[in-house]
Amino acid sequence: MDTADQLQPVKLDPVGADQHAENERLRANGPATLVELPGGVVVWAITHHDTLQELLADPRVGKNAKHWNLYQEGRLPEGWPLMTFITVPGMTTSDGADHRRLRGLVSQALTPRRIAELAPAIEQRVHRLLDNLATLDGDFDLRTNFAYPLPMQVVGELLGLAEDQQDRLHELSDTLVSSSSVPGAGAAAARALAGLLAQVAAGKRAEPAADLTTALIAAREEQDRLSEEELIGILMQLVVAGHETTLNLICNAVRALLAHPEQLALVLDGTVDWSAVVEETLRYDGPVGQFPMRYALEDIPVGNVLIRRGEAMLSSYAAAGRDGNHYEDADRFDLTRTNNRHLALGHGPHFCIGSALARLEAETALRELFARYPALRLADGADPRPIASFVSNSVSSLLVRTS
Repeated sequence: MDTADQLQPVKLDPVGADQHAENERLRANGPATLVELPGGVVVWAITHHDTLQELLADPRVGKNAKHWNLYQEGRLPEGWPLMTFITVPGMTTSDGADHRRLRGLVSQALTPRRIAELAPAIEQRVHRLLDNLATLDGDFDLRTNFAYPLPMQVVGELLGLAEDQQDRLHELSDTLVSSSSVPGAGAAAARALAGLLAQVAAGKRAEPAADLTTALIAAREEQDRLSEEELIGILMQLVVAGHETTLNLICNAVRALLAHPEQLALVLDGTVDWSAVVEETLRYDGPVGQFPMRYALEDIPVGNVLIRRGEAMLSSYAAAGRDGNHYEDADRFDLTRTNNRHLALGHGPHFCIGSALARLEAETALRELFARYPALRLADGADPRPIASFVSNSVSSLLVRTS
C-alpha cells in the first residue's frame, strides 16, 4: 500500500473555481487522494461516497486536532486560513463524551417539535422577503436579497442576535469559510467574531431571554457543564453553519432548477414534491465542498493507500455526491431519482444537528419563491462566479429577473 510520503499530492484550487471538475479528477485517483492545501499543508481527501460514509462513522477517526501530528508538532503555517476550523472549541472539534455533552445541550433547542413550531414564522419571513423583491427594479441578486437574509434571520432569532449585528456576523463568517484569504485574515475574523459573540453572551447574562444563547449560558453557569470557550465556540459554529449552509443550498437549488427547466416543470405541476428538490440539490450540488478536518487514530487502509495514524482527512461531500460508483448518471440533476440518499449533511455522530431546520427553510423558500415568481430566470448575461473557497460550494452572486 502507498503511504503519504510515496505519493505526489494534488494541489487544490484555493478559490474553488470549478469544484466539480476538480472533484472528478480527485475521484479518479481512488477513494482517498492526497491533496495539498494552502500553505503547503498535505492531507487526504475522501472522495468516494461509500468510503466517506464508512469513515464518518468509524471509531478509528477523530475530530479533535490533538490527534493531528502537524498541529501537535507546530508544523502548520502561521496565519493558516483553515486554522479556525480545527481549533475552535465546540461540537465540530470534539469526540466521545465531550461531543455528546455539547451536542446534547444544543439539541434541546432543535427538537422536531421546536422546528415544527418555527414553520409559520419561517413562511412569514419568506413572504416578507418576496414582497421586498417586488420593489426591486430589473435584475437583482437573489443571494443577497433572498437566500442570505432568510437563514440569517432564523439563526439570529434562535440565538437572540440583534438585527443590526447580523450583517457583520455574515461578513466575518464569509471570511472564515474562505480558503483563499490573505494570511491571518481567518484568524482575525475568528477573533472578531468571538469578541462580538462574547458581547452577545454578556448581554444575555444581564438580560436573559427565551433563546438558545440564554439556555447555553444557563448550562455554563448553573450546571457547570459548559466552559466559556465552549460557549463562544458553539455560538460561532451555530452562526456560521446555521446560515452559510442553507444560503448555499437555496442558491444552488435555484441555479439547478433554472438550468433544467424540464425538472422545474415537474415540481411546478406537482409531479414531484419540493422536498425532492432539496434532497437532489444536496446530492448534486451540495453546499459544502471539502470540509476540514478528521484524523486517523490508528493506521487505516483505504483502497490502495494507507492513511497513517496522526494524518488528517477532508470530508469531500460535493465529490461524494457525484460519485458514479454509487449513483447512476451521477452528473444529472434528476428530481425523479430513486436513489438520492447523500452525505451532504454528514453522517454518524457528527451528522448536522440543524439538518431538519435547514431542510425546512430551503423547502419553504423554494416553494414560495416559485409560487410567487414561476417565470423566474437568470438575468441576461449573468455569469455566476463561485465563492472563493473550496469549503463552501456555491456562487458569490445570483443575478435573476422575475419576467
